[in-house]
Amino acid sequence: MSRDFTVRPARSQDVLGIRDLTAPYVDQGLLVAKAPVSYYESLPEFVVADDGRGQIIGCGAVHVIWRGLGELRTLAAAGPWRGRGVGHRLVEALIDRARELGLERLFCLTFEVSFFAAHGFEPIDGIPVSHEVFEQLRQSHDDGVAEFLDLARVKPNTLGNTRMLLHLSGGG
Repeated sequence: MSRDFTVRPARSQDVLGIRDLTAPYVDQGLLVAKAPVSYYESLPEFVVADDGRGQIIGCGAVHVIWRGLGELRTLAAAGPWRGRGVGHRLVEALIDRARELGLERLFCLTFEVSFFAAHGFEPIDGIPVSHEVFEQLRQSHDDGVAEFLDLARVKPNTLGNTRMLLHLSGGG
């Protein structure tokens, strides 16, 4: 795997690069479209891969859903950098970040099942939270939470995706 890039926390100057990087994935229906303001608002959740010349070649985020539970989201690598370890390094950094946040489980919604399986994620069967937590989470307006809960309102946008979950050791 190529190591000629660094993974670091995202900065406000990276937002337009993140948006440009994710645009082709949005166009293909692989990622959810977001307004630039949404990227700015969620900036502390993001890490980026930087090619050393200030070019953002990858990104990803950890979004906290509930106590001990988060979502790995907006994972993307620039076309020429795919297959060069960018995604793997980003996932490793995001898993580390999830642990720092005290998360015990990390959810993702993906078409790339084998990629995430290589990092220990497993397909979700059913809803892996208690009824009480389910009822609380159902009040969220976040589509990621709705995807996690497998709610019908997000089904048209998630057909073909697999819900996957990683149990973290050392979570809080």
